[in-house]
Amino acid sequence: MASVWQQVLAQDARYNNYRAPNNPQFRTLYIRRRSQLLRDNAKQDNDPTIRKQYLKIRGQLLANKFGYVAEQSSLRSRSLSIKSNSRVTLEASDSGEYFDVTRRHSPQTQTLEGLVPTYAAEASRAIVGGTSLGENYAFSGMYHIFDQHTEGVTCVRFANNDKSRLACGSLDGSVSICQVVPDPPKVLLILKGHRKGVTAFEWSLSNDLLVSVSLDGSVRLWDTQSGATLRIVEDGMGAGVLACAFQPMNNNMIVVGTSKGFVQVMNVSTGIYPKGGTSQVPGPVLSLAFESTGKCLWAGNDKGVIISFLFDLPTGRLTKGRRILVFEGSPVTCISYRSWVSREARDPTLLVNCACNTLYLYRVTDQEGSVALRRKFPIYHQQYGVRSSFCPIMSFRQGACVVSGSEDCCVHLFDVEREKKTSFNKLQGHSSAVLDVCFSYDESLLASSDATGMVIIWRRESR
Repeated sequence: MASVWQQVLAQDARYNNYRAPNNPQFRTLYIRRRSQLLRDNAKQDNDPTIRKQYLKIRGQLLANKFGYVAEQSSLRSRSLSIKSNSRVTLEASDSGEYFDVTRRHSPQTQTLEGLVPTYAAEASRAIVGGTSLGENYAFSGMYHIFDQHTEGVTCVRFANNDKSRLACGSLDGSVSICQVVPDPPKVLLILKGHRKGVTAFEWSLSNDLLVSVSLDGSVRLWDTQSGATLRIVEDGMGAGVLACAFQPMNNNMIVVGTSKGFVQVMNVSTGIYPKGGTSQVPGPVLSLAFESTGKCLWAGNDKGVIISFLFDLPTGRLTKGRRILVFEGSPVTCISYRSWVSREARDPTLLVNCACNTLYLYRVTDQEGSVALRRKFPIYHQQYGVRSSFCPIMSFRQGACVVSGSEDCCVHLFDVEREKKTSFNKLQGHSSAVLDVCFSYDESLLASSDATGMVIIWRRESR
């Protein structure tokens, strides 16, 4: 199975120069995405004959579209330069070999877990041009500034796999949907209806719906094309709703967290809370995050504690799992999950903002949501609900990027693989605390929002 997975990716790499020849950044994005999808699917697909048949058919389709490309000689003649005196070659042979740097690896010793290159694996970084993490996440400055909100923007999110639309939720009680590209950027819709500040929102997987929650105790479901309100659900206890998350495997369910410490599952179609889908934790629930299969949920409160829950997909029932103390008495304002951060950091990972001037990176250690601390990053965070984000694309480069807001009016980018000097870039331009940050799916744009209501779109330098 591992060897076939390698051959599929290597086959795509052979034809990469023919794919979008005028857009090298897209070619880079394509190979990164393919690697992610193949690795994830390899875990679930236990029949190697299916993958081999897929490899055969895909080879025929690529050959019909772009012509035949020889596996060995052509690739050696187009080896990618890393240094003036060092050359590497991408190969895929019947034995399943993938990267040929300075020596060949025995296929018998390669397993799925062993596919991740070490720091010496220069071939994987050559695919994305051999640039460093700092060079890759260099920004050419502000692309646009949105200022349609009169109070702090607590949450910004690009639509899923769509960098043209950005949504912003504000303490002025509204959610705006903006067109970012193509030029000129503009506000498309302003969704009004909440009586108090919007604390969080989420796009549905297909981007046709948006759910928002507010301090007024309501959950609202919106049509993102027309701006119409499709459903309103009021909290039965009159508590403010502070966090929300779509169930990743079933967007007909959402989970919300309230100021009275309740974590509740809600059916979007009916507005009903299923039996067993409500649990209580000490203190207001400020943040929620699902793992990618939707079977585990983490909830952070204002006491500095994260509680994990096991989520039963058919019924929506919640079962408490683990209790994790981040920093006693300091609110956990944001939790983000990634199944793996980079080719060197393979473990499922949580990124956690805690109002103790620290951004935490945890490794998820079991299916019940237990975690172990990996890294700490210093930021200014004491007062506001500061949030952070992983970069959306698994990188072939050495290192991996996370980005966070901060109360020093800056956007901070960190390399999670460095032991020292983890901060490699800082974006300055806001005049107040940066509350949230979000990359577009292809990482070409970064949005950041602050406590005055300003949203800045940063454009990454093209390479």
